[in-house]
Amino acid sequence: MDLKQHGGTIALILAMGLMLSYGIAPLRRGIGMAVNLVFGPLNGAFPFYIVIVILSTFTALYSSIIQKYTIDYDRMQEVQARMKEFQKEFREAQLSEDEKKIKKLEAKRNRMMQEQLELSRDQFKPMAYILLVSVPIFLWLLFIMPGIEPKLAYIDFPFLGLKGLNAPAFGPLPAWILWYMLCSLSVSQIIRKSMNIGGL
Repeated sequence: MDLKQHGGTIALILAMGLMLSYGIAPLRRGIGMAVNLVFGPLNGAFPFYIVIVILSTFTALYSSIIQKYTIDYDRMQEVQARMKEFQKEFREAQLSEDEKKIKKLEAKRNRMMQEQLELSRDQFKPMAYILLVSVPIFLWLLFIMPGIEPKLAYIDFPFLGLKGLNAPAFGPLPAWILWYMLCSLSVSQIIRKSMNIGGL
């Protein structure tokens, strides 16, 4: 097997295995304990909400680097521009009821749809590598959460007020996951802008 060619598939299988471990308590705990060897010093050194800021920054940076070097953003923008131009041309042909042109454009549309499908598949590949890092971090956070001192696990959310990070924020969603998402999205936007990475 060519590891370079099949690396994305192998990474995806490993990432899916890690995600499935969430439902198996001993395995989830084992991964949490293993990751604790790396990130354990953060726990107690900083308030828990700061730990989440650090980890979300790390995952945002890692994700951005992976995406920058695995996704052809120039090609993606080129395909999107051509598709936009095609849709405009197709609408004009429909409005003018030019059947000959419509038939010709329909053949072209099939080729463009295939190209977009290939582009979507290319954009999906980095997710496997991203999950290989983000899932263990998530499992570590689940592992250490019960031992976090209550005074270190509160944050004042906009509109929501003071929340315990282990308390529900919206429905069953714990506040710490909401905080992680907010931090990750915010930091990711800054990193992506600085690295000149286009939108997905």
